[in-house]
Amino acid sequence: MSPHFSLSVQFASDADSLPSRAQVRRWVAAALEHAAEITVRFVDAEEAQALNQDYRHKGYVPNVLTFEYGELPLNKSGARVLGGDVVICAPVVEREAREQGKPLQDHYAHMTVHGVLHLQGYDHIDPADADIMESREAVILKRFRIPNPYTS
Repeated sequence: MSPHFSLSVQFASDADSLPSRAQVRRWVAAALEHAAEITVRFVDAEEAQALNQDYRHKGYVPNVLTFEYGELPLNKSGARVLGGDVVICAPVVEREAREQGKPLQDHYAHMTVHGVLHLQGYDHIDPADADIMESREAVILKRFRIPNPYTS
C-alpha cells in the first residue's frame, strides 16, 4: 500500500498523447515511499529550458526536472509530508521514446517514477547510487509490465 499523498497534475504543453491524470496518479503512487504533496507538470521545451537555466544554470532542455522542497509543515493528522514538483518536458520525452523505440506512455511512466524517486532522495550521480535508483525504477515499472529501461 502506498503512503497518503496529494497530487496536482498540470498540463502546460500542447503535446499530443500526454498521459491521463489517472495514469500519473498510479505511477506516483507506485514510486512513493513517504507521504507527500506533489505536483507533476507537463511542459514544452521553452519552459523546461528556462527552469533548467534558472535553477540549475544549465542551458539544455531536460527530459525531467525535480524540485524537492523537503518536509512540509505538519499536515492535519500531525504527520510530516514530503513536498516537491516534477516537471516533465513532453517534446523531449516524445523524441527519446521515438529514438529508443519504446512506447511513449512507458517512457512517461519512467520519467514520472524517476522524478518521484529524486524527490525522495534517490540520485544517480555516483555509480553505486545510480545502480540503486535504476534497480528501484525497474522494480516499480515492472508492476506496469514496462521493461527495464536500462537494459537493451
